[in-house]
Amino acid sequence: MAKVKKKIKSIKIDLDKCNGCRACEVACSAFHAKPKYSSNNPARSRIRLIRDPLRDVYLPVYAGEYTKAECSGRDKYVMDGKEYNECDFCRASCPSRDLFKEPDSGLPLKCDMCEDDPPLEKPLCVQWCLNDALVYEEREEEVEEEVKPEDVEIGLTSMVDKFGLQKVMDTVARMSKKE
Repeated sequence: MAKVKKKIKSIKIDLDKCNGCRACEVACSAFHAKPKYSSNNPARSRIRLIRDPLRDVYLPVYAGEYTKAECSGRDKYVMDGKEYNECDFCRASCPSRDLFKEPDSGLPLKCDMCEDDPPLEKPLCVQWCLNDALVYEEREEEVEEEVKPEDVEIGLTSMVDKFGLQKVMDTVARMSKKE
């Protein structure tokens, strides 16, 4: 495995500032609608709000990596007298829950930081957060990179969804002629 420098994008979450308005979910689901901004379905959002409105606790969680297996830990956490399951804070799409899965196809969702052409300055959830509970951060890190076949398949599926099969095939054919 080779070490490469990568730009790491993340969203820092300040729980003390989140008021549970869900603007982040609405903006994300509209951005990822087909065609873009044509509908609003929070089930398609890559960020979800875990909430306990009676205690005024709101926790935005954005989608992370897909995992094929359930985790082995089912730890419980108690905060302000309320018990939370470890899954409440997990960013993964996994077989044991429907969180971060496309509602129609069941495919896993992952936050893409609203990648677009032209690129956005920061993800829409951060732009629409009126209380600044979500803060976009970038940093460079040296990481070991291993390409797994399933990663390539997930990436291709995403590209086909975004650009269409014919455009992806044409691009691959054009790229292979250059080599």
